[in-house]
Amino acid sequence: MTGSISTSWLLSSPSNSKSISFLPTTKPRRNPDRFSSRSPLPSIKIRAGIRELRERIDTVKNTQKITEAMKLVAAARVRRAQEAVINCRPFTETLVGILHSINQCAQLEDIDFPLSNVRPVKRVALVVVTGDKGLCGGFNNAVIKKANSRVDELKKRGVDCVVVSVGKKGNAYFSRRDDVEVDKCIEGGGVYPTAKEAQVIADDVFSLFVSEEVDKVELVYTKFVSLVKSDPVIHTLLPLSMKGESCDVNGECVDAMEDEMFRLTSKDGKLAVERTKAEVEKPEISPLMQFEQDPVQILDAMMPLYLNSQILRALQESLASELASRMSAMSNATDNAVELKKSLTVAYNRQRQAKITGELLEIVAGAEALRGS
Repeated sequence: MTGSISTSWLLSSPSNSKSISFLPTTKPRRNPDRFSSRSPLPSIKIRAGIRELRERIDTVKNTQKITEAMKLVAAARVRRAQEAVINCRPFTETLVGILHSINQCAQLEDIDFPLSNVRPVKRVALVVVTGDKGLCGGFNNAVIKKANSRVDELKKRGVDCVVVSVGKKGNAYFSRRDDVEVDKCIEGGGVYPTAKEAQVIADDVFSLFVSEEVDKVELVYTKFVSLVKSDPVIHTLLPLSMKGESCDVNGECVDAMEDEMFRLTSKDGKLAVERTKAEVEKPEISPLMQFEQDPVQILDAMMPLYLNSQILRALQESLASELASRMSAMSNATDNAVELKKSLTVAYNRQRQAKITGELLEIVAGAEALRGS
């Protein structure tokens, strides 16, 4: 038996140390009905000797240091990520409100604008935003599951679907699926999302929609709610709808009018979180506003900014959710490592004490035998 330990022990929920039995190293018996008769198992049996337990304790200590470091790195990055999300929301919401007002005026004047034409939907493009790394709990699985459910829903309605994958995890998943058409796979280039990365995605979806290869473009990403909660959402990107709110496929608004700010502090030498609320006013467009230029010219000038800002916001929300999920997962892994280290230490002390007691008994027995002879 080696001293390595599986990381799945640390990422799972902490087990009760009293229910763990420690036995000396023996060859495991093969019993095919062992797991079929009882599910789940009431206890976890770790078979190891003194040397193996010492190596396991050292391995768990090293793993705990790694998970603690990853937790601190994610905590340091998530603050900047959530500030970017909070600062970006008012701009994007105001821009969407202005664009919808201009679009409504253009439609009332019977002005044709390609990006606002609502065509019969025969094909939909899904821009799925995932993470580039793992060890972040169920973050990537949740957004992929949301995308799969949307693809299945569209297929049941007889609508074709094409996927634009953003992120290494999503690229690896959709490249293995033969039943889903993938238009393009895009990987993130930096630590934080930039307007240049968003522009690459915007150019691709713009060309798909204008060339009428697709009739609708939807964003599938993870909306950042708090450090302990994130929701996968579907946001319609193109065409421009008549509503001034960002809504999902069920017509429910996904824009947050009241956000929570989380500031990381230290308390008793440990990481702590302070919560404050940041109120964001809902933008309102005055009905008396007049435009000097032609509405089509204004829309042509603002549409690239609209696409770029919406995609950049989705990337920022996804990154903040990924970092928060990783911080939570690494925190749980660190706690589990501490519990496992305690259990292994107790087992090590028990076996060492049993060995010392056995040697003392042998010495006493030998002395008594010599004295009797």
